[in-house]
Amino acid sequence: MPGPEIPSVAWTWPIGAQWETPYIVRYASNLDDGPEHGMPLGGLGAGCIGRAPNGTFNLWHLDGGEHTFDHFPACQFAVYEEAAGASQTYAMATTGDGLERWQWYPAGQTGNDDAKGGTYKALYPRSWYSYQDVFNANLTCEQFSPIWPDNYQESSYPVAVFVWTAHNPTDQPITLSILLSWQNMVSWFTNSESSPEIQQREDGSPFYDYVPPLRQSAGNFNLLVSGERATGIVMDGAWTESPGEGDGQFCIAVPTTEGMTYHTRWNPAGDGGDLWDSFAGHGTLSNVADTTSAVKDEQVGGAIAIKFTLAPGETQELPFVLTWDLPVTEFAKGKLAYRRYTDFLGSDSTDLSGRSGRNAWQLAQEALANYPTWRQNIIDWQQPILDRPDLPDWFKMALFNELYDMASGGTLWSAASEADPVGQFGVLECIDYRWYESLDVRLYGGFSTLMLWPELEKAIIRAFARAIPTEDPKKRIIGYYYTVGESEHLAPRKLKGATPHDLGAPNENPWIATNYTSYQDCNQWKDLPSDFVLQVYRAFVLTGGDDLEFLAECWPAVTQTLQYLKLFDLDGDGVPENGGAPDQTFDDWQLKGLSAYCGGLWLAALEAAIKMGDLLQQHGKISGSFAIVKSQYQRWIKQGKIVYQNKLWTGSFYRLDSESNSDVVMADQLCGQFCARLMDLPDIVDQEFINIALDTIYDACFVKFNEYAAKHSTPQNQKFAGSQTGFFSAAQLGMAIGAANGVKPDGSPENPDDTHQLEVWTGINFGLAAFLAQMGKRDQAMAITEAVVQQIYNYGLQFRTPEAITAMGTFRACHYLRPMAIWGLYAQL
Repeated sequence: MPGPEIPSVAWTWPIGAQWETPYIVRYASNLDDGPEHGMPLGGLGAGCIGRAPNGTFNLWHLDGGEHTFDHFPACQFAVYEEAAGASQTYAMATTGDGLERWQWYPAGQTGNDDAKGGTYKALYPRSWYSYQDVFNANLTCEQFSPIWPDNYQESSYPVAVFVWTAHNPTDQPITLSILLSWQNMVSWFTNSESSPEIQQREDGSPFYDYVPPLRQSAGNFNLLVSGERATGIVMDGAWTESPGEGDGQFCIAVPTTEGMTYHTRWNPAGDGGDLWDSFAGHGTLSNVADTTSAVKDEQVGGAIAIKFTLAPGETQELPFVLTWDLPVTEFAKGKLAYRRYTDFLGSDSTDLSGRSGRNAWQLAQEALANYPTWRQNIIDWQQPILDRPDLPDWFKMALFNELYDMASGGTLWSAASEADPVGQFGVLECIDYRWYESLDVRLYGGFSTLMLWPELEKAIIRAFARAIPTEDPKKRIIGYYYTVGESEHLAPRKLKGATPHDLGAPNENPWIATNYTSYQDCNQWKDLPSDFVLQVYRAFVLTGGDDLEFLAECWPAVTQTLQYLKLFDLDGDGVPENGGAPDQTFDDWQLKGLSAYCGGLWLAALEAAIKMGDLLQQHGKISGSFAIVKSQYQRWIKQGKIVYQNKLWTGSFYRLDSESNSDVVMADQLCGQFCARLMDLPDIVDQEFINIALDTIYDACFVKFNEYAAKHSTPQNQKFAGSQTGFFSAAQLGMAIGAANGVKPDGSPENPDDTHQLEVWTGINFGLAAFLAQMGKRDQAMAITEAVVQQIYNYGLQFRTPEAITAMGTFRACHYLRPMAIWGLYAQL
């Protein structure tokens, strides 16, 4: 039928269908909003709104770093159709609370392709609702935001575009009217607790309460606005002067056209009849232009509709836009940042009107004027990948859809400054672990910024470089010891020279107050300094290899943090030792002595540092001689490679560490080697050992682990209170779920009650797959990746991809950063 061309690889789900056996959260204190998640709308760092496959707008990440999952049914489309003397009207979601006069879209309720009502499809940053079997007309609603690579302007815009395509397949005229209603939400999305207390969950991770003043709309009002080519409703509030967090405007708008009607003040808290009766009766609104402010406990909504008639065979396209201008993100009281998009709303860099919070209408007009170009830019970016016959459809689907977290991950993108010409950027580790750009996690998860927005990647790495020389001696409780029943354990927040774990949290002062997490003492971690050095060189090499100023800015931190990490080489063999407590990214897994994971990263980091130092010396960017430091690094490498091979090689894999006597095969044991070859550095171990180890990892952690899981459906004795067992097990699925982090060579667990070892970490699996592909083992790489992708997209984890899934049908830490590692795999394919 005539209509938008929807890529065949897009993720597809029947509108309104239920998930019969979705994954559920492993620990009840962690976030689990259920499987009804769709693609987010909104630019990077602008705040975003998620719309589910059932049509509801239900995810609201409009306050940077904070999470609200709620359904406001007044925010919705509705369609009126009149054909052959009869009419029907539906709100375009399958469910709604309140608004008793509204009729909700009658879609089917079973998860199959033949469900009545049509399908939802998503290929980020575009998604589509194709409505079938209900209306006589063929209707499709495409929605997107202007996000594409190497774009540092429109990709930041707080804009959602909805393009309706209506086609008349009959031999009689059809009259349609499409309505967009929105509730005035000004001043809702901020924390009403300005200094929330930091608490600890039963798993030892820190958290704080977020209490937004939802549905508190006193003083809010709506205003009809019009221009030469557009008409809209601006939603404003009682705030004055400079906006605070949550202050600003929303706007809904359409092209100025015949058949357009509006209502600026209807009651979303009532039965909905004041809007619905007129629209359902004849497809028009009553043209109410009432700007009266809401009083206490009153709600106010606005709506705009376009009525038109399609001749037989005719097709029309109608755009609607939603914009919001909420320019301020406040962290701790008085600590705030303006969002990146505000840089583009004034007349020039000295014009601060872009920060006024009064620009929603300007954004709406720009969106209506430019959306065809924006959409084509997205298509031009994606099409060459979609056209590759060597990539399976499921991979293309997941590759783009995993980018959802760039917008939905509590993302911050600040206005530009002299020090940060494209602003500062950050994505949360996840909603449960609410701190930014965890360095160990982004070793894999950072491939999305590295490959698509390299200037944002460099901004993140610069922030870590600035943080390394700083210190914060304030003592904090370390949560891990609480979980193992030990007495209170205190450690300083940040030691000088230590690489911080993260760039801070949204309740404090991100980019300045770093090292927020307190589950472990991250000053003791043995992977973070190496992670930093490798990511500096990676950002240099893989973005052209010519940004020497970036390299020079990071160089002092590189040498300082390597010297800091070398302090943990207690036996002087050239490689720092792990200390016994979990002191690396697998932060519930004890490593002791020389470890394959941290030792390999260290050796690769030294090789990267030598390359950087040589380049900077060659171009006169280092004061003094690099020769002494270089010889020191070379000596450590020579010593370290020998001891690494001699102490850890078993004949078929590298053992976990040198002192725990474990015979576990760790899936990520050669991460350092992967990084080395990625950046064209000397190998950490010889190629014959790489291939043997990878074959062992694939066999033990993937093939034999899944065979073991298929025969063992007994739940673990789980470590933390509130643990749950899912609706299904791997044994019931009869399919592989991915590679476990660490099992014995026969696929069995060292301890059946282990936590991290027996979890399948989605991002680690994508990273392991990238390593396999790098070494020419493409079939194994794709087998692991497909197993994980099927779990995410068939069992209710889409657009909230977790860190971990288990063989018991549970997940942990949704909306996670590391799964964007799938872009690292793409780079190897």
